[in-house]
Amino acid sequence: MDREISSSVTNKKKIKTGLWIAFAVVAIAVSAWILRGSLKTSVKQNDIRTAMAQVGSIENTLTASGEVQPEFEQVITSPITAIIQNVLLNEGANVKKGERILELDKEFTRLNFEKQKDQLDLKRNSIVKLKLDLDRSFFDLKINDSIKAFRINALNADVENAKRLFKAGGGTRETIEKADNDLHIAQLEKRQLENDLRTRQAIMQSSIRETEISASIQEKELKEFERKLQQADILTTRAGVLTYINKNIGLKVNEGEVLARLADLASFKINGSISDNYASQIRLNMPVVVRINNETVRGTITNINPSVSNNVLTFDVRLDNQNNAQFRPKMKVEVFLVTDSRSKIVRVANGAAFKGGSMQDIFVVRTDGKLERRAVKIGLQNFDFVEITEGVRVGEKVVISDMGSFKNVQELEVK
Repeated sequence: MDREISSSVTNKKKIKTGLWIAFAVVAIAVSAWILRGSLKTSVKQNDIRTAMAQVGSIENTLTASGEVQPEFEQVITSPITAIIQNVLLNEGANVKKGERILELDKEFTRLNFEKQKDQLDLKRNSIVKLKLDLDRSFFDLKINDSIKAFRINALNADVENAKRLFKAGGGTRETIEKADNDLHIAQLEKRQLENDLRTRQAIMQSSIRETEISASIQEKELKEFERKLQQADILTTRAGVLTYINKNIGLKVNEGEVLARLADLASFKINGSISDNYASQIRLNMPVVVRINNETVRGTITNINPSVSNNVLTFDVRLDNQNNAQFRPKMKVEVFLVTDSRSKIVRVANGAAFKGGSMQDIFVVRTDGKLERRAVKIGLQNFDFVEITEGVRVGEKVVISDMGSFKNVQELEVK
């Protein structure tokens, strides 16, 4: 049969159940307190950066890279094939116009020049000889022509005499015919001689003309040779700074090989480069902003290289301020290509809070000093500003530092 449970056992069970209920209540309270603390947290004032929303203008830009180059750089090449004999200046030297940079051994070129000069003298002498031969041949032909004329006159007289004798009965018809034939032959010979005279004269004149042209070409080449010899002193043609010089004394350099580079550091340009994915957006005369340290300089694109290398498009930028004191050759700079611009818009300073999307959640400072999460619509962006088209009013402060660690928090206190 069943036994009745004692009151002491019943009391113990009640106490144990009560303890478990109390423990569960405490656990729930602690969890709620922890959850409440995690959802409504605070941030230190020094850990955030804020910016005031204001009315202004903004430019949308593409980010590119650039290198500072002198606006003018002269490449000095060797005018002759020679050996570097002496280097007078070093790279980085400031030079004046007419200053000697290096010396070349010009002896071989000078000997070649003298040889060509002698050849030109020989050619000129041959022209004189041709003219003398022409004069002599022309004189001989004219004498022969005169002799033929006298002979023709004599044969004409023989024909007339033969005809008179025949009429007087003292001659024959054969004598008349023979005299006529001799006269005709003499006339043909004279015509042949006159033709030879004209032909010989034309040939000789043509030969003289051809030799004169050849001599003229050689004379021009000799003058060019002489000019190259004068240029072999390697003098500067303008003031500037030597950015490169070939210091290999004893090295043989060929005609046209680079010996030095002279730059005018009074003005600079930018050689820019950008991914060819943006090629369709880039155009001539496009506004450009160049950032040098904390300073910006504006300019425009003056040339776009039609070829693409390694998926990179290159272009040249002419600067509005070409003699900025911070410019140095080969300096790397940030380049921003302006694709669009707007004025009288609401903007805030750019910061890590803006991730590039058109809709973003950011924190705005309320009048009570707390931070409130707010969804905003983003317009144009550049390296300085972000346009906010919806969600922020002029005069409100916006947190522009990265707030990714508070992505689930709707409200923050600032300490």
